[in-house]
Amino acid sequence: MAAMIKAIGFLELNSIAKGIEAADAMLKAAKIDIYLATPTCPGKYIALIYGDVASVEGAMRTGIRIGGEHVIDDLVIPNIDEQIFPAITSTTDVARIGAVGVIESLSMASLIAAADASTKEADVRIVEIRLGSGIGGKSYVTLTGDVADVRAAVSSGVEAIKQTGNVVYFTVIPSPHDDFKELLL
Repeated sequence: MAAMIKAIGFLELNSIAKGIEAADAMLKAAKIDIYLATPTCPGKYIALIYGDVASVEGAMRTGIRIGGEHVIDDLVIPNIDEQIFPAITSTTDVARIGAVGVIESLSMASLIAAADASTKEADVRIVEIRLGSGIGGKSYVTLTGDVADVRAAVSSGVEAIKQTGNVVYFTVIPSPHDDFKELLL
């Protein structure tokens, strides 16, 4: 599936009912595919769509219009990094843990933008993207690689979203304990 993805759109709402309505309208508005549409913590609704850039942009305009005051955050990313989808679905294949970087966000959409910016900045692997569910609506991305690359990636990811005010915390652990590395794999 990842090879077909030209762009993604992500819509995050604070109403489950309005989120269902917006997701349906997005599918009706343009020729896109929906990868994920689900309620999440704490009472939010998210929709992740993909397709060609123009279709994703059109569907997102519709979703934002229908969502109205219930839209918390949204994004469109053309040419999304190929690591993003496996990381969201917990199907990453990371063979070795080096330095570890973590970016934590209040918004799921901004976290995806940070993860994409991070992977495009430096030679890092995404270990995991956790979106909101079971963690109070927060989201985080965990990255690994050489220390310099992880620092550059985290810096780029934070820079990409700091104007949103959604950055909770970020860190780089240059040399994680071996027991901790095992927990990440």
